[in-house]
Amino acid sequence: MSRTQAVTGSIGHVAFKSRNWDMVVILVTVALLGLGLVMVMSASIPIAEKRLGQSFYYFTRQSVFVVVGLLAALLVTRIPIKHWQQAGPALLLLSFVLLVVVLLPGVGKQVNGSVRWLPLGFVNLQVSELVKLMMFIYLAGYLVRRGDEVRTTARGFLKPMLVLSFAVVLLLLEPDFGAAAVILATALGMMYMAGVGLIKFIALIMTTAGAMALLTLVSPYRMQRVLSFMNPWEDPYNSGFQLTQSLIAFGRGEWFGVGLGGSIQKLFYLPETHTDFLYAILAEELGLVGAMLVIILFAILVWRAFIIGAHATSMQQYFAAYLAYGIGIWIGLQAFINIGVNMGVLPTKGLTLPLMSYGGSSIVATLVAIGMLARIGYEATCYDNDPSRSTRKGVAK
Repeated sequence: MSRTQAVTGSIGHVAFKSRNWDMVVILVTVALLGLGLVMVMSASIPIAEKRLGQSFYYFTRQSVFVVVGLLAALLVTRIPIKHWQQAGPALLLLSFVLLVVVLLPGVGKQVNGSVRWLPLGFVNLQVSELVKLMMFIYLAGYLVRRGDEVRTTARGFLKPMLVLSFAVVLLLLEPDFGAAAVILATALGMMYMAGVGLIKFIALIMTTAGAMALLTLVSPYRMQRVLSFMNPWEDPYNSGFQLTQSLIAFGRGEWFGVGLGGSIQKLFYLPETHTDFLYAILAEELGLVGAMLVIILFAILVWRAFIIGAHATSMQQYFAAYLAYGIGIWIGLQAFINIGVNMGVLPTKGLTLPLMSYGGSSIVATLVAIGMLARIGYEATCYDNDPSRSTRKGVAK
């Protein structure tokens, strides 16, 4: 058994006997979860009372989702990262199976014209949330197995993009344009961090952006979203309704907000207040200060993900490093898009705010990713502090 295998094996047995966890990641995650629960409760009370006669229905369900997600994250922290690398191809296959099954007539559940959910009793599984993470796990493993080919040949970096493109096509059939964009953009970021040349990277970006623009042009409802985004006040009671109401919420919030629970926009003016437009209600009730706090917390989380990835790279744990970068890019990008949509700087995408918006699939999948990120940081730190490794470094000198 090699030294690296010995250290990795020992990590798997003493995971909770050490304090080498990244507390910044843990504390920021808890802060975002706590603030999200408070805002889901505040934003959802009117709609829960009207629809179901239970004021705290969505808050109660979200609390259950958070508990399940935390338990899943805790379980993930006990699993050595090497096992996820080995499971990459199987997870890719499972992703395609889920994406196909949800599109089968009579199987997937349709909501607001999109078929994105698999009904599982008292919950609906949003397939795209799990697919994102499984795709990133597969891609991280591919970049390790075929790293030289990806970095040196056009064929090498096109292969994984073709695989991801198949998944994107299935997502667009739901349709779920937002998830497709996040997967492609995150994959591009991971490949760049793996060493793909700048020229190839720019070519990939231009090709991807061109494809997304073409899809927007040929799809009437997507084109309508873009037009209403460019000038929502032209039709404030129809196509521009969501955006104008969201901007009103921001305007009412001013510096310190109208106070927790004091939102007017959540009283059936702004749709999807506890999901897609939770950030707008937060800005109205907590003001610019609260809105900036959320942005700072996400920035810290992404920063720590990149720090953990860089640490894993220095320990030559490349799969762990690429996965850490992918998780950081994914969470940061999705938060950026959601906040941008709420503020009127991006067209509506239907993406939730990670760790905060209502939705069981999103919460659980994101917390599982955070658990993996914590495990990556833990293993890199344990390997760095391994006495036998320090001895070898001393001998090398």
